[in-house]
Amino acid sequence: MATRAMNLRVEENELAEMRAAASALHMTVTDVVRAAVREYLEEVRKDPYYILTSNVKEADAEESAEILEAVGELSADDLEIASSRRLEV
Repeated sequence: MATRAMNLRVEENELAEMRAAASALHMTVTDVVRAAVREYLEEVRKDPYYILTSNVKEADAEESAEILEAVGELSADDLEIASSRRLEV
């Protein structure tokens, strides 16, 4: 997959921790950042609000409020996946 360069601003202490982690794990700081981003995105993809809104290109304030209200009313049982099937066509 092609990569793109970008600038990233972090606090000095965060940079020091990234460097320490990279050194301890024999990785580059770039690899540490990539791993952290991948892990974060995996968690975001599980978020109910994200799941409901990721396909909505632009939601106005009223739609966003409605979605947040609906998500807020869901229980942990509502959010638990009872079963999963993959269908291939």
